[in-house]
Amino acid sequence: MTASEIIQEIERLPSQEKAEVLSVLLRSQGKNNRLLPDELVALADQMVAAQNPAEADRLEAKILAGFYGT
Repeated sequence: MTASEIIQEIERLPSQEKAEVLSVLLRSQGKNNRLLPDELVALADQMVAAQNPAEADRLEAKILAGFYGT
């Protein structure tokens, strides 16, 4: 599989899965832990849609950590 094909597959993913892929990619590159705006939006969408309060809290913590790079 070529890099272009991988990129096309990532672009087709739902926002939640795309955010997870991008987060893993950033961490693997040794960059700081800040998330990109698109990743933060995807996580916020998941948090709003969460049925379980514990899941919403987990996502909120992930958003805050991603925003501040902690």
